[in-house]
Amino acid sequence: MKILFIGDIVGKIGRRIVKERVPYYVEKYGVDFVIANGENATHGKGLNYNHYVELINDGIDVITLGNHYRSKKEIYSYIDHVDHLIRPLNVIDSELGGVGSEVFSVDGINIRVTSIIGSSFINDVTVNNPYLSLKEVIDSEEEKADIHIVDFHGEATGEKIGFGFAFDGQVSAVLGTHTHVQTRDAHILPEGTGFICDVGMCGYADGILGCETSSVNLKTIFGQNTHFVYPDEGRGLFSAVVLDIDNKTGKCTDIFPILYTE
Repeated sequence: MKILFIGDIVGKIGRRIVKERVPYYVEKYGVDFVIANGENATHGKGLNYNHYVELINDGIDVITLGNHYRSKKEIYSYIDHVDHLIRPLNVIDSELGGVGSEVFSVDGINIRVTSIIGSSFINDVTVNNPYLSLKEVIDSEEEKADIHIVDFHGEATGEKIGFGFAFDGQVSAVLGTHTHVQTRDAHILPEGTGFICDVGMCGYADGILGCETSSVNLKTIFGQNTHFVYPDEGRGLFSAVVLDIDNKTGKCTDIFPILYTE
């Protein structure tokens, strides 16, 4: 099974470059299933319903979320009425519906997709223990999925690496998202789990993490009370990884990154 996993889609430019590049990579690498993190797809934070539909129509099979899931309150009204959206499994939010882990069937192969938020340095949401949350899913499966892909949405590389080793051999891949910067450590762990600290982002290539540069520097360097600006036009960056998973064992046999700049 060939899986394309796309890093955080950021704003209009991110959505545009996904629309343009996904068909190319699906054909080039013979991809069977496409997963993307869409928590920044609507104006840089959150995901509204129209953009959910847009991304699904552009060839994405499953969209995962992260700590900005509630930035667009619309999520609360539609999440229970869509079939291809995975919210963070371990977030503590009594008003949020949806699912944090779900199984999808592709040509008779069952693929589980799980979204997890890390517990280090992410302070805008409250989460249950990431390890115990995923372990509960794995232990409670009556019939284990053939393939299990985990989106670990976290800040700290050390936490992501530790999480990968903790579940090495139990899931097919642990793929980091959230930092928007692709790391150079895509590899297969000793027991067959594909891993990367961060897949990267899809968005504005000539700024800071998908934002216009000056709007970020005015706030982070000079302390001004400004809002980050997500450009609607400009060069796009596309970040992803391609996974080859053995259908029988569920182990990752190959993982390599894609980093394309217009």
